[in-house]
Amino acid sequence: MHPALEHTWPQIQAELRRAVTDSTYHLWLAPLQARAIEGDALLVGAPEEIRTWVADRFARVLQTCAAAVLGEATTITIVPLDGPLSDSPQTAPAPAYNRFAAAAPVPSGRPSDVFNPKYTFDQFVIGDGNRLAHAAALAVAELPGQAYNPLFLYGPPGLGKTHLLHAIANYVDAYGGGMAVRYTTLEAFTGEFVGALKSSSVEHFKRRYRDTDILLIDDVQFLERKAKVEEEFFHTFNALYETGSQLVVTCDRMPRDMNALADRLRERFESGLVADIRPPDLATRMTILRKRVHHDGLRLDDADAIVPIAERVTTNVRALQGALIRVVAFHSLTGRPIDRALVTHVLDGLYPDGVTGRVSTVEEIQAATCERLGISPDALRSPDRSARVAWARQVAMYLSRELTDATLPAIGRAFGGRNHSTVLHACRRTTQRIASDAEAHELVRSLTAALQQPGADAGADRPS
Repeated sequence: MHPALEHTWPQIQAELRRAVTDSTYHLWLAPLQARAIEGDALLVGAPEEIRTWVADRFARVLQTCAAAVLGEATTITIVPLDGPLSDSPQTAPAPAYNRFAAAAPVPSGRPSDVFNPKYTFDQFVIGDGNRLAHAAALAVAELPGQAYNPLFLYGPPGLGKTHLLHAIANYVDAYGGGMAVRYTTLEAFTGEFVGALKSSSVEHFKRRYRDTDILLIDDVQFLERKAKVEEEFFHTFNALYETGSQLVVTCDRMPRDMNALADRLRERFESGLVADIRPPDLATRMTILRKRVHHDGLRLDDADAIVPIAERVTTNVRALQGALIRVVAFHSLTGRPIDRALVTHVLDGLYPDGVTGRVSTVEEIQAATCERLGISPDALRSPDRSARVAWARQVAMYLSRELTDATLPAIGRAFGGRNHSTVLHACRRTTQRIASDAEAHELVRSLTAALQQPGADAGADRPS
C-alpha cells in the first residue's frame, strides 16, 4: 500500500461501512484496496471478477467516502488489485452525473422522479407483516437487476408500499454510483403517454422510461382496461428486462387477481418475486408511533398516551400516523396536554371502541352526510356557499380524507371539480370546529361510527 494511505485508507473503509449495509460492504467493498495516489486521483484496486461491477455500481459511495477523508477534489479510479497500475483503469463518474439526464429531462411539475427524502429504509418500521417486502426491497436497492427482478409488492393502501419504492430510489441515489433511477405512478405514466401521443413525441417518451437502470412504478392495478397504455407498458417492461434493468411495481392485489390484465403481462409480474404487505400488529403499530413522536420532538404528558391510537387504528399505517397528527392538532388548538384523556377524546370522533375501521367510499360519505344534515347530493357538489351547505360539504370532505384512501385531487373532483387546496381548507375548518364545538364533534363521531359499522345506515339517526 502507498505509505500515505496506511492511515487514510482505514478511515475511508470506516466511512464505507457506515454508508452501506454490512452485507453490501463485506460482499463488494471489503475486498478493495487502495494502491496509490496520483495527484487528486485515488487508485483503488478491485479483484478482476468484481472490478467492472464496483466501478459501475459503487462509484458514488466510493467518491463520497474518499472525499470525506482526503478532500472534495478527490477522484476515484478503479484498477486491478494486482499487476501494473496502467492496466485498464476504470474511472468512477462524478457523483452527480446521470448519463440519461440530457436525453430525458424531467418535465416541470411531474410527479415522476420526485423522491421523498423522509421515505428511507431507516425510517421504515419492520414487523411480521412487511418483513419479506422490506428485505426484498433492500436487496434490490443493493443489487439492482441481480436480486429479484421484477419485484412485485402488493397489499392494501396505506401500509408502506410507496415508502419502500422511495426508499429504493433514495438508497440508489445515494449509493448507486450514478445509476439512473426513475419513480412514477401508473397515473403519471398514463398521462405522459397520452400526452406523447397527442404531441407526436412517443420516441422521447420511450427513451425516458427505457433508458434507465431502475424503474419504480406505483399502483399498477390502474393498468386494467387501458389497452393502449398496457401495450406500451408491456414493451417498456420487456425492453428494461432484456437489458438487465431493475423493475419494481406496487399493486393493491396479487397479479393473479388482476383479471382484466392481459395474460402476458400478468405472467411477467409473476416471474420475479411477489411479496405481500399485511397490516401491522400491535407491537409494530406502537413502534411506528414512538418513532414518529421522537422524529417530531413531541412531548407526551402521559407515557402511555399513544396506546389508544395503536389499539384502535389497526389496518392502515397512514391512518395511524394521521390519528397522531389529529391529536397534535387538537393539542395546538385547545392547549390541552397530550395525555391519554385528550387522545381518547380525539379518537372517539373517528375510531370508536369496537369499530375495526371499514374503509368507506367518498360516495357513501356524501350520501350519509347529506341524509344526516338534510341536503341533497347535488347541493353538496354545487357552487352553493350558504352556511348550511358549506358545513355539510366541509364535513363530507373531512370524512372522505379520514376514512378513504382517495387523494386530495380525487376528493375535490367528487365534490364538483374543486381543487385540492379547497379540500385542505375544508379539513382544517372542520378540525377547528370539532375541537371547540361539542355538537360538531358529536356529528362527526356519530357519522364516523355509522360509516365504519358494516351494514349500518349512516343517516338513520338524523334529527327531524
